[in-house]
Amino acid sequence: MQWQLQDAKNRLSSVVKKAADEGPQIISVRGKPAAIVLSMEDYQRLTKPKTRLTDFFKDSPLHDLDLDLDRSKGLPREVEL
Repeated sequence: MQWQLQDAKNRLSSVVKKAADEGPQIISVRGKPAAIVLSMEDYQRLTKPKTRLTDFFKDSPLHDLDLDLDRSKGLPREVEL
């Protein structure tokens, strides 16, 4: 549902209850969508990481790739400035 800002301010408890019961509530300013009220459950679902970073790297197709990550012990190369 879409609410005008003034209506949303006057009926904030209704907006919050509808967000919990029916889903996201859009608040508009001058007829344009400006904000959304979400239930805590919806917010947590949207902000929860999909996978842990360590699992991401373990599942990477490059996981078993044998990379040489040793730094060169030689002198740096000459660069003209």
